[in-house]
Amino acid sequence: MTLHVYYGGTFDPVHNGHLAIAAAVRDALHAKVRLLPAADPPHKDATHADADQRARMLDLAVAGEHGLVVDRRELHREGPSYTVDTLQALRDELGADTPIVWMIGSDSLLQLHTWSRWRELFALAHVLAVARPGSHADAQWVQTHAPDVHAEIVPRWRDAQALSPSPAGGFALFEDLPLRPESSTELRQRMAAGESWDEWVPAAVAEYVRRHGLYGVRAVRRASL
Repeated sequence: MTLHVYYGGTFDPVHNGHLAIAAAVRDALHAKVRLLPAADPPHKDATHADADQRARMLDLAVAGEHGLVVDRRELHREGPSYTVDTLQALRDELGADTPIVWMIGSDSLLQLHTWSRWRELFALAHVLAVARPGSHADAQWVQTHAPDVHAEIVPRWRDAQALSPSPAGGFALFEDLPLRPESSTELRQRMAAGESWDEWVPAAVAEYVRRHGLYGVRAVRRASL
């Protein structure tokens, strides 16, 4: 059965590392990847660009990329944006038998136990942890740093390609991609400091950032985006 893969995040801003991850998972799992910009994740600091701007930059970033699409369902939800609520809505929409995969960065495993009703995530979807630069995700590493998470995921651990036969309940680690240097935090720092940053984002996103003067970049008025 076809996997429905969802990649949530603030994407503040989207960069080439995000796109590389999404494309690698798309190709490995032969599935469309839907990128969901979050409105107000309760476990992170406030965003630096508003929800509509972040979604528009995602639109520009995935334009022409087959199998990558933007899903805006979290943007204007009232109250905090909890992943478990998004997954419940997806499960209600797609039915009980559709395999759903929720992608997270492997570094987020250490905070997974702080997410709202985090154990319910596995009743609604599979969780796919994607390796990040400087972040390990083997079982021993998770056990050392997040024992509650380790206890939950170890019985669920399987290969990423083995997620599709069931609708939910699995955990997989995805490492089959080149680790890239980009991070949204460092990208924003480069922008604010006037350092080189254009090569970290698609050209259309760089144009949008400059047009709107985001992240401390001096606004440059050009053709409408």
